[in-house]
Amino acid sequence: MIELRHSADRGVAAFGWLKSKHSFSFGRYYDPAHMGFSALRVINDDEVDAAAGFDTHGHQDMEIISYVLEGQIAHRDSAGNVKTLPAGEFQLMSAGKGIYHSEFNASDKDKLKFLQIWIQPNQFGGASGYQQKDFKAEPGLTLVISPDGRDGTLQIKQDAYLSQLLLSEHDVIELPVTTKRHYYLHLIEGELELNGITMHPGDGAKISQQTELTALAGTGPVKALWFDLP
Repeated sequence: MIELRHSADRGVAAFGWLKSKHSFSFGRYYDPAHMGFSALRVINDDEVDAAAGFDTHGHQDMEIISYVLEGQIAHRDSAGNVKTLPAGEFQLMSAGKGIYHSEFNASDKDKLKFLQIWIQPNQFGGASGYQQKDFKAEPGLTLVISPDGRDGTLQIKQDAYLSQLLLSEHDVIELPVTTKRHYYLHLIEGELELNGITMHPGDGAKISQQTELTALAGTGPVKALWFDLP
């Protein structure tokens, strides 16, 4: 089964310095039909004004992923990490028993665009953690996050995998699926056909009980995130 949600149907938040689209219920946006999918709890498509950002705030028992689309994030947390996250890099912060952090647009003139993703962990408490890496623009599926940190991936506290999907115009790829897992595809750029269902930027597809899945790029390059979930 493939359940498509169009970008225009997502929740919207605007706070002057921040514009955000929510794939799942978050903050003031609440929809009982969209509370997450498997362990995936949040995908926020955020646009932050120059020199603005999220003041220091806390998290506990959540795996928080940031993926920068444009600009740079200035990150600071209570574990002593002071980092800059440029476009194309992935950041994974494991909140553990508790961590405070702030995230700001590192530029005083350019906008910041990034995806904020939350995955619920299967391990609770313990020390917080910070990881960051650029996985380059490799064609096809590139695994970036895994539960065991295999092949240099970022290690998450959940039986979940995140891959970057990059396709050229008219490329076709068979996505690995099994009926024992759940999958979610978030399209960032381009047009994609998923088993004949057309997706546009910002669209998301919940996938379950699927034995075959074919992705076909349209008349331009495609960038997407592919979640393999319990």
